[in-house]
Amino acid sequence: MTSIITNVSAMAALQTLRSINSNLESTQGRVSSGYKVGSASDNAAYWSIATTMRSDNGAIGAATDALGVGAAKVDVAYAAVESAIDVVNEIKTKLVSLNESTVDDDKVWDEVKQLQSQLVSIANAASFNGENWMLGATGTNSVVTGFVRTSGSGVTVTSETITTGSFALFGKNASTGMADTASGVLKDIAAFTSASLASGAVAASLSTVETALKALTTGGSVLGSVSKRIDLQTEFASKISDAIESGVSKLVDADMEEASARLQALQ
Repeated sequence: MTSIITNVSAMAALQTLRSINSNLESTQGRVSSGYKVGSASDNAAYWSIATTMRSDNGAIGAATDALGVGAAKVDVAYAAVESAIDVVNEIKTKLVSLNESTVDDDKVWDEVKQLQSQLVSIANAASFNGENWMLGATGTNSVVTGFVRTSGSGVTVTSETITTGSFALFGKNASTGMADTASGVLKDIAAFTSASLASGAVAASLSTVETALKALTTGGSVLGSVSKRIDLQTEFASKISDAIESGVSKLVDADMEEASARLQALQ
């Protein structure tokens, strides 16, 4: 049937043209943006997942940055412990030399005093961004280790707590924030006097030094373990970040070969 009122063929052609133009616009958007899901209207479920995971990836990046700060704190503390061990070993050498009768005790004491002052300087200088793990005989400090999203849509920032007071060189003066030699693993060495190094007292002083060296060695071991943990966590966070980015890409990124071919066909 042919009608002069209604042109069915023209209506069908117009519908086809509208459909092609709509698909062309959509495909052009994919080619230009690189996304097949660029907004919630494209696919609400995938857009929601991608938005959440991008946010989480940003949080993981922030946690990784915090790990870097934690690594710096650990490195500074470890350097201080290593330096303190060197100085205490030097004091140990001086004490052993006192067993030689020809050694001038006063001269040895003068050297030990300088070494005592060096230990205090090391403790005071072991600060990173105002935080000093070498001061405070009862202190604990923490390092951020990661960011986790739980199954209930909650989020958790994980951290590692370190009992720095067990190997802090000295206590911390509450008013000045500087070393308080009345406490800490080196307090007994800081208390050495010329009388401590007199004949008959050297053995006791050597025992004090050995106790301090044991505590410092334990502290160095703890810091080394934490440093290794931070390195492993940093590497893991990097892999998790890449995996999340890859997963989001599979959900929302356009197949550029397919989109380009489709664009040419529609044109």
